[in-house]
Amino acid sequence: MPLGLRGKKKPKSKENSKLVENEELGERAGLAGRSTNKAATSNGGGLPPPPVNLRPKLVFHTQLAHGSPTGRIEGFTNVKELYGKIADVFNLSVSEILFCTLNTHKIDMDKLLGGQIGLEDFIFAHTKGIKKEVEVFKSEDALGLTITDNGAGYAFIKRIKEESVVDKVKVIGVGDHIECINGKNIVGTRHYEVAKMLKELQKGKAFTLKLVEPTKAFEMIEPRSKGGKTGGDAKIGTGRGTLRLRSKGPATVEDEPTEFEEKAVKKVDDLLESYMGIRDTELAATMVEVGKDKKNPDEFAMALDEALGDFAFPDEFVFDVWGAIGDAKEGRF
Repeated sequence: MPLGLRGKKKPKSKENSKLVENEELGERAGLAGRSTNKAATSNGGGLPPPPVNLRPKLVFHTQLAHGSPTGRIEGFTNVKELYGKIADVFNLSVSEILFCTLNTHKIDMDKLLGGQIGLEDFIFAHTKGIKKEVEVFKSEDALGLTITDNGAGYAFIKRIKEESVVDKVKVIGVGDHIECINGKNIVGTRHYEVAKMLKELQKGKAFTLKLVEPTKAFEMIEPRSKGGKTGGDAKIGTGRGTLRLRSKGPATVEDEPTEFEEKAVKKVDDLLESYMGIRDTELAATMVEVGKDKKNPDEFAMALDEALGDFAFPDEFVFDVWGAIGDAKEGRF
């Protein structure tokens, strides 16, 4: 994503070039307490995980969203490990977990577990339910979908735009995991790649989707949701602090996000949806963290390259994100 003012990028190592594709899949970041040394925690790449006996004893409560006893989990350092802990508690295969919501058993896209968990949040795990295969005729360039993923290999539908192509296919719902597109299995594919694949499907032709919807208890069955307004004004987490899960570097216990951070992350997440058809609060939070102390868009773009590898953001998007961070700093939201 070259910008006009940027110099030639330094060659990246093979390891760094795979950062985006492999983030949250197998990385073992250390769980560290909140550090007084900002430089040590803001860019934790390459830091070894601390010994287990030095990690904070953070305990979270969890249930299966369709109903279960309450379990306790601790000792995870990233999203993939979190799912593994939940699977162990309920004697499930980790592959059965589609996504998690915080403080609600409902399929509420405003309450998705992302990169931050309030220290008093209750985690509800949504598991695989009914499988379905659907044929969709692409009559318009835009399908009306917003795609996100669970950080551990499953992309799913976060929003369906009213009156869109997909909105007319009533068996497709918010929360459905996209397993295959035209017979191609996409498990393990990041949400931005799935969004790109759907966007590139030829207009005027039909395509097939294999979907897996979340398990629903009988009392949870309700009218189909469009996903509502994502982001909203809800704060990230309800505890006095939050556990920040990072795809690179150690997880940290931090204060609740500031008003600047909340507004900036919300705006950047909106821009991700507008430009790329995805929502990802963790990615948005990383971009805000990278950009909050940069002096100009060119410096910001270079820092994004360093933090996110070869993710090819459009130049216009980078400038808009830079502007959104600046607006949040100045309180112009």
